[in-house]
Amino acid sequence: MIWSLVKIVLFVVIVAAAALGASYLLELDGGVRIAFGGMEFNLSPIKSVIAMLLLVLAVWLFLKLLGLLIALLRFINGDETALSRYFDRNRERKGFQALSEGMLALASGEGRLAMAKANKARKYLDRPELTNLITAQAAEMTGDKRRATEAYKLLLTDDRTRFVGIRGIMKQKLAEGDTDTAMKLAQKAFALKPAHQEVQDTLLKLQAQSADWKGARATLNAKLRHGALPRDVHKRRDAVLALSEARGVFEEGHSIESREAAIEANRLSPDLIPAAVMAARGYVEQGKPKYATRVLKKAWDALPHPDLAAAFSAIVPDETPAARLKRFQTLTKIHPENRETRLLLAELNIAAEDFPAAKRALGDLAIEEPDARTLTIMAAIERGQGSSDAVVKGWLTRAVMAPRGPQWVCDSCHHVHSQWTPICDNCEAFDTLSWRKATAGEYSTPMSSEMLPMIVGKIEEPRPDAPVPPEPAPMPTLPAADPEVADAEVLPPEGEDTVKGDEK
Repeated sequence: MIWSLVKIVLFVVIVAAAALGASYLLELDGGVRIAFGGMEFNLSPIKSVIAMLLLVLAVWLFLKLLGLLIALLRFINGDETALSRYFDRNRERKGFQALSEGMLALASGEGRLAMAKANKARKYLDRPELTNLITAQAAEMTGDKRRATEAYKLLLTDDRTRFVGIRGIMKQKLAEGDTDTAMKLAQKAFALKPAHQEVQDTLLKLQAQSADWKGARATLNAKLRHGALPRDVHKRRDAVLALSEARGVFEEGHSIESREAAIEANRLSPDLIPAAVMAARGYVEQGKPKYATRVLKKAWDALPHPDLAAAFSAIVPDETPAARLKRFQTLTKIHPENRETRLLLAELNIAAEDFPAAKRALGDLAIEEPDARTLTIMAAIERGQGSSDAVVKGWLTRAVMAPRGPQWVCDSCHHVHSQWTPICDNCEAFDTLSWRKATAGEYSTPMSSEMLPMIVGKIEEPRPDAPVPPEPAPMPTLPAADPEVADAEVLPPEGEDTVKGDEK
């Protein structure tokens, strides 16, 4: 309404200005004299203005007729579309102008203006692949999903724009949470353009989330083939997928196939800890302990880990603590100063009841790098050496309030996992778990200092001749570990001597 009123007022102003100018010219004295070829013309001011306008119009008509003549000559010369292009030139100019304005509006975030310009361009141009694309993206920008879906469906009818339509609808289904339909669309888009990196990543993520490990490995190979993935990263992720495939086969009861798949995963990435553990177990089932030892030794050399020690222990499950300590030298000689190696030696010596050696192996880890595991091991050593309950409970009190130590943490969302998985349970990212210490903000616990007496019992007063228990470090802001740590077993399940919170 306001715009209509503005146009009316503007028209009135223009008419009034034209009338005022005409009256001024009529009252003006003088004129224009034109002499040409012995002919002379005397024009008044108003006639001079009219003659000038007629001259401009005549020049414009001459140019138009000249263009028509040129188009006619081209048509006679064999250009069958010359005349149609001449008559449609003005429409095309308006259409492309509207199209360019729509693209600029889309880039500047003006979705409604972009849709309006796309509709105007559709009237002048026969280019639905362009106008529908702008309409679809502008509708998404303004939140009009129905109109965007209609535009993407129109793009599906043209071979040139089918991929764009499939990709657009796929992204809509992902936003809606319809992963089944999204994966089908991703597969169609991948078949049309297998080198498209975004489609590759989307399809790989959806296949991993749906446990389609075989299909995910094929997609991963396509990423390598088209140069979208470095070879070393491909090797690692292919091993992760092979391990996940082995786990799936194992759950279905095909032990032989799972064993072979685990061995293949370990071959692809020897430093992948879960693959090494599963491959070692497969070799043990085959009666090849030497192969299992070789696999675990190589993985331990890459990264010492408790799961590797547990798998190494399972190679000979019924050996004595002394024999086990001797056999484990295969691992403990590698990276002897590593934190995990020192903890392993301490646990093995506790199982062999050599508590002074266990304390030497532990060193100052309980002071320099205190966590639930090191402090609990220290409590077991003190118990084994005959220390009082006050000393043992002092260490256990610190263990309850200490952090958990290295865990499987997602590098993307920092979510802490109790065990390794190929897909993060929180953000569903693929192959983002790493074995490291979680920061204070990445774990939490409802434990409070008021609950400690309920867990470890009342701390007895030490005797005058008894060693003074260590003072718990003031850590009010540190989240506590799992409350079951006070009652957790210190040794691996296969150890013969197990030390608990108040037992020996």
